[in-house]
Formats: sequence, structure tokens, C-alpha cells
Amino acid sequence: MDTGADTTVVVTGGSGFVGSHLVRRLLERGYTVRTTVRRAADPVKTRPLREMQEAFPSRLTLFEADLLAEGSFDEAMKDCRTVFHVASPFLMPEKITDGQRDMVDPALLGTRNVLASVERTPSVGTVVLTSTVGTVFGDYADVLEMDGQVLSERYFNTSSTVENNPYHYAKTLAEAAAREAAAGQDRWRLVCLNPGLVLGPSLTPASTSGSLFLLDELFKGYFFYGAPDFSFTTVDVRDLADAHVAAAEHPEATGRYIVAAETMTSFHDMARIVRTRHPRDPRLPRTALPHWPVRILGPAFGLTQDYIRKHLGIRFRVDNTRGLRELGLTYRPTAETVLDHHASWRAQRRRTR
Repeated sequence: MDTGADTTVVVTGGSGFVGSHLVRRLLERGYTVRTTVRRAADPVKTRPLREMQEAFPSRLTLFEADLLAEGSFDEAMKDCRTVFHVASPFLMPEKITDGQRDMVDPALLGTRNVLASVERTPSVGTVVLTSTVGTVFGDYADVLEMDGQVLSERYFNTSSTVENNPYHYAKTLAEAAAREAAAGQDRWRLVCLNPGLVLGPSLTPASTSGSLFLLDELFKGYFFYGAPDFSFTTVDVRDLADAHVAAAEHPEATGRYIVAAETMTSFHDMARIVRTRHPRDPRLPRTALPHWPVRILGPAFGLTQDYIRKHLGIRFRVDNTRGLRELGLTYRPTAETVLDHHASWRAQRRRTR
């Protein structure tokens, strides 16, 4: 695709954690951007986008769209070259009351509706789908069965269900539907980005993203006595935004790309990083917990024994070489990401007091 000037693109979910960073990055590179939001009149959710409209006059337009409403994205896509489909709910497990309604329907039906609009828009030549590493594996234990116990794009999640990890299940169905739609035509190409846990500073003043606040309990001091041995595949939200742009700008890019650091980061790693800036914060654990108290006390914190068995103490290497080689991706140091994430978390807490 053409880059920058005179190129119009669409970003679904532009008021979200990832979407807002992507919108800003595209504007900085000279694109004309149309972004969809659920409620354009919401002053809190759309404030960062309104500020971007002021900073980049006549280059950003907001459209209201509903993932579950057929034809909802047609107007925004008219005459656009690229569609970045970012919008999809991410909820913490305790916030999910109905996996089908809360996760599967918006992810799967939303993706189908967006792609139906793409089919009705002949100008679109590229679709970049924001997926997740959760479509590669269901639980960490799954990765132990992969070649060399290394996470790579060639595997697919077959263990998640609507009852067991509905977020991963929903995203797996959505990505599969997108791949099926792409295979059935030859006008537009599909690029799927599969990021790890997305961390970093938030542009949104009141984000409900599970990503931004997944570490809330750690920072609040729930683990001051010791960090449980859980680790995460991670990516900086700014690097993920750059990955979206690279996926669109490299015409040969196609298929799936894992977007995550090569090594995982544990709760204990994150606490140690934050203590370099806040060495006297009593909320941050200074030691790592042995496994046995986590197995005993985990259920009291909402962790099932099945989850503990399939995640506690498990680490694996991430094969991110395809994105490095084909898209030219680079990654910030994890310490920078964690520190900026923590600073954003502190700022959010100050705003809500």
C-alpha cells in the first residue's frame, strides 16, 4: 500500500488502549485516519481522539459503529485502502458473566461484520487483524508440547472453550473466521498480529482494558509478602502500534506474526524493575513465593487448581523472528515498558481519587 500522505485508513476501536496508540502513530506518519467508536459523544472515552483531531487538523474523523450491527462499518470504510481491525473486548475472568455474550459474540460476529464491510468496499486491499498469542495456545502447558517448548506461529489453540478461557476461545474463533474469509477471495490480503500481554502507557484517561490493569493487584500490594511464580509474554503498546503500521506497509506481509518479546517476564521481574524507581515502596514484593503456598492459597484468590497446574512456574521462549525478519520489528527493553506502565497506572490512580 501507499504510505502516509493521501492514504486513508480505518481503525476499529480507536478509543481503546491499543487503538488509540495506533491512531496516533498513523497520524504521525501522515495518514488520514477514520476510527470507529461505540459512542462518539462520550467525552471521557473520546477525549484523547479529540485532542488528536486538534493536533492533526482535518486528518482524523470519528464514526460510531457497533460490532454486532451489520453494515455498521460501511460508511467509515468508503474509499479506504487499509482496515485495522482492533476492536474486541478484553475482560478479566472475574468480569465475565456469560462467555458467549461477553466475549465470543463481539469477537466473532464483530470480525464477520467488519469483513463483510470490507467485501462491500472495493478500495480495501489490506486487512490487519489484532489477534493474540492466545490463538496459538490455550494454557502455558500447551506450549510444553510444542517443538523445543518454543512458542511459534505455526501452532493453533485447540484447548480453550467458552467455559475454559473464553477470551482465548473467542479470539481463536475470530482469527479462524478472518483466515477463512481471506482464503475465499483474492482482492485483499490478511495480516494477523498475535501480541502477548500488552503493557505500557495508556493514552485513555479511564481505560477498562484488562491489559492496562492486569498488574493492578501487584502494584496495590496484594503480593507484598512474595510474588507468585507466574510469567507473561509481553509487548509494549507502542511497539504493537508500530507492528500494525509495518504489517500494512510491507506488501509481501501475510499470515500470522507473533508480536512479543523473546523472553517472558514474571511478577517478580516486574516488581524488581519498579523497585529501581521506587525502592522503598512497601507494596512491591522483594522475594518470589515458592510454589506450595500458591497451590494451597490460590483458590482463595480465584485461581483454580487446573489453572495453577497449567501456568505456575512455566516459562518458555517466544519465537518472534518472523516479525523481526519480514516486518523489521524492534522491541523496547522490557524494563522501559514496565516502568512506563507503572507510571501510567499511578497517574490513573491519582486522577480517580
